[in-house]
Amino acid sequence: MQFKLINVGIADLKVVSTPNILRTILGSCIGICLYDPSAKIAGLAHIMLPSVNASREANHRKYADSAIPILVEEMQKGGARRDRLIAKITGGATMLKMMRESMMSEIGRNNAAKVREVLKEMNIPIVAENVGGDYGRTIDFFAETGMVKIKSIDRPEIDL
Repeated sequence: MQFKLINVGIADLKVVSTPNILRTILGSCIGICLYDPSAKIAGLAHIMLPSVNASREANHRKYADSAIPILVEEMQKGGARRDRLIAKITGGATMLKMMRESMMSEIGRNNAAKVREVLKEMNIPIVAENVGGDYGRTIDFFAETGMVKIKSIDRPEIDL
């Protein structure tokens, strides 16, 4: 069976079933990979910021606290069961050295903290993560196996 490689942009999310693959590129943003191993349904949200708060921003896929529930709902529409979902999270880097001493340096860390909090509230276990650091990541999320392959410049490839 032929697979499709589906790109997930910034502040977006996608859901696929086997044998398809989801891909995104992350810096300070977080990639939330949710997987139903029985149904072989994979969902990936690429969030930019922790909380929607009182934002008038129309795109709720941009924020951890609103994107994760949307992702779960979309996966359920595709046949996934919430009680079987597991999570893997990646990204949350501090990308620019000059930003390390500024408020911007906290974005990746705050994103990761909020993602962990929302997943815990939703009783979705995080089974693996690769967050922080000062480097970007390209991730491929395989609906067939639930594996997340992480590639970074000048770093060994990682399988989560």
